[in-house]
Amino acid sequence: MRREAEAERLVQATVEAFGRLDILFNNAGVIDRTNLTDTTIADWDRVIETNLKGTFLVSRFAIPQMIKAGGGSIINNSSISGFVAAPNNASYHASKGAIITLTKSMALDYAPYGIRVNCVCPGLVETPMPLSRLKPGERWEDKVPEWVKDYPLGRLGKPEDIAKAVLFLASDDASWITGISLVVDGGYTIR
Repeated sequence: MRREAEAERLVQATVEAFGRLDILFNNAGVIDRTNLTDTTIADWDRVIETNLKGTFLVSRFAIPQMIKAGGGSIINNSSISGFVAAPNNASYHASKGAIITLTKSMALDYAPYGIRVNCVCPGLVETPMPLSRLKPGERWEDKVPEWVKDYPLGRLGKPEDIAKAVLFLASDDASWITGISLVVDGGYTIR
């Protein structure tokens, strides 16, 4: 979601299909594995526009619909990369840190309308994105045992781990929670 018209169409189609919009999960994300000076302007823009601008655009059109509906829940997908750094991820870290702060700002602005805004901050999850960490000739199966050593719970995350956290934040069970960054990382950030 890098274009305003796409974001507006997405929200309109949702409201037309369901009559209202109660929950938004901003989950688009890309990564560029270069340091700051090696990052091209095009790659910087692609990461910032997809991760941060996409969150802004979809939320911008969703919030008025939630206000009409009497409230709602927005969950933004950030990352532990918004809290801790790793080499060669400058644009990704910048975008994910900004999403954490944007979440807090949105939570303050829209709490009076009954809209809760939170973010989920996953660690390394078994999805296609971590494959970009592999160097030529490296295999996923060979690297996972090395990566798992950094996670006190002894495994990488599964998509279901993140989905359950998002479902909790979207649910009425989280009705008194807004502006938080829920870290779902198997203990990585407590080291």
